[in-house]
Amino acid sequence: MITIPLLDEIIKKASARKKTLVLPESHDDRVLKAAVEIVAKNIASVILLGDDEKVRGRAKELGLNFTGIRVVDFTKSEMLSDFANSYYNKRKHKGVTIEQAHEVMKRDLFFAAMMVANGTVDCSVAGSFASTGDVMRAGIQCVGMKEGIAVVSSFFLMVFPELTYSFGDCAVVPNPDATQLADIAISTADNHKILTGEIPYIAMLSFSTKGSAEHELIDKVRQATRIVQEKRPDLNVDGELQFDAAVVDSIGKKKAPGSPVVSAKE
Repeated sequence: MITIPLLDEIIKKASARKKTLVLPESHDDRVLKAAVEIVAKNIASVILLGDDEKVRGRAKELGLNFTGIRVVDFTKSEMLSDFANSYYNKRKHKGVTIEQAHEVMKRDLFFAAMMVANGTVDCSVAGSFASTGDVMRAGIQCVGMKEGIAVVSSFFLMVFPELTYSFGDCAVVPNPDATQLADIAISTADNHKILTGEIPYIAMLSFSTKGSAEHELIDKVRQATRIVQEKRPDLNVDGELQFDAAVVDSIGKKKAPGSPVVSAKE
């Protein structure tokens, strides 16, 4: 098995913080196994959503030690009414009735997201069974967005021997406008720093480097770069840059001399 120092470091930090996470998809055997491993490695406290008897019965069939794992039947929880009221107040401007809010809160993803929203847990992890869209919808409607960010996005953390890269957005927003692209860059940079502890250097990627080509898509990247600079002058950002110029030192120095992204690797 290949060990990744960054992942080991993240686990170490998580263990020290003693946070609580909820796993809503207890009907997935992989989730049950993950819950046991998380508790066994002291990464976090775990709450599973589902029928206690069924969940523990399945865990027993799988030979899992469920010591220290809490199971909450969200459809019968004393929190259900309060969560429904909270959801109603958040969504009534969209025409949601209190009766509809109660039904929504009987869905595991939404109940878990509301547990995050009201501080019962620190994190909800889902998507092993549910679609990305459903997971995001629950998070957006119950938790909401970070102040100053108007779009939900994703990023991939790529760990190489020398450097760690975060690529966003590779999964959620297929064709962001300039403002959305700027928010994606900011969110990715902030999360990169949280996960790695490194100062982020943001390359706004395109198929052009510093005017080597002209196209409306390049204009969008240039505009997004300016927005990032205006919204977050504390961040190191440059664009537009081709991938090779951003990553390969010798090419970057030739194509974009003086770039804060290129010079960061010196």
